[in-house]
Amino acid sequence: MACAQTCLTEDLVDELALVDIQADKLRGEMLDLQHAAAFLPRVKIVADTDYAISAGSDICIVTAGARQREGESRPSLLGRNLTLFKSIIPQLVHYSPNAILLIVSNPVDILTYVSWKLSGFPPNRVIGTGTNLDSSRLRFLIADKFDVNAHNVHGYMVGEHGDSSVPLWSTLTLANVPVLNVRDKNGVSYSKESLQELHRTVVESAYEVIKLKGYTSWAIGYSTASLVKSLLRDQRRIYPVSVRAKGFYGIENEVYLSLPSQLGRAGVLGVANVKMGEEEMQKLQQSAKTIWKLQSELEF
Repeated sequence: MACAQTCLTEDLVDELALVDIQADKLRGEMLDLQHAAAFLPRVKIVADTDYAISAGSDICIVTAGARQREGESRPSLLGRNLTLFKSIIPQLVHYSPNAILLIVSNPVDILTYVSWKLSGFPPNRVIGTGTNLDSSRLRFLIADKFDVNAHNVHGYMVGEHGDSSVPLWSTLTLANVPVLNVRDKNGVSYSKESLQELHRTVVESAYEVIKLKGYTSWAIGYSTASLVKSLLRDQRRIYPVSVRAKGFYGIENEVYLSLPSQLGRAGVLGVANVKMGEEEMQKLQQSAKTIWKLQSELEF
């Protein structure tokens, strides 16, 4: 529901259709949002257990899936969510054949690949939220260290959303200055060890939130809304999202993983040619192999 709520408050949609298998809870969520009409932009909010309610959608956001348990890796979720997607994706395609599919459910990279295969859509219209949130977490931590606004920190994490993600240290900047050259108020800059610790903190962030409150919601909601805005408003902004990666950066396997990608009304408009260090490139390719190994065991 965080994705729906942020799309509403950001004034991104004219009509919002909610679909879930729990009819009573679904109606409750719909009414709760409808009752906020006086405080929101004018939006038609509908809900049903039947996917027909979503017919003709411009974008379908898929958040359904088994909830990640405390300490559970995203790939371990795969088996529990695969059967669910076999039911969801064909129905979305049937009712909204021209839509963009935006996948949020974890493990997002493999489930985005699964969605692409099940949908028959061109790859530019099947996108995963990927490392957009990982990148935001990284930017927050750097901004917090230097006591600046996170909007002034620029850079990406790429690869798998999760344990084998790759921070592009060589491209990270703070106010157009390479982060590796910036010193904090104590005159201390990042060491190799502190960078490794920073990456570990980013990777473990979701697990910490899950441990503390049981699930993640608001950050991924805002992350999703930022992508929806660029897609529906044709903003053509570049985000690190999960896209079909074969042929980019030496990736040879048919996988989805996060690369800096331009998003507009037609979906993925292109992949940015970011100059990576040799070690970063190797880690990205290894991340692709990690995903491919899991993916190659799928039967669907």
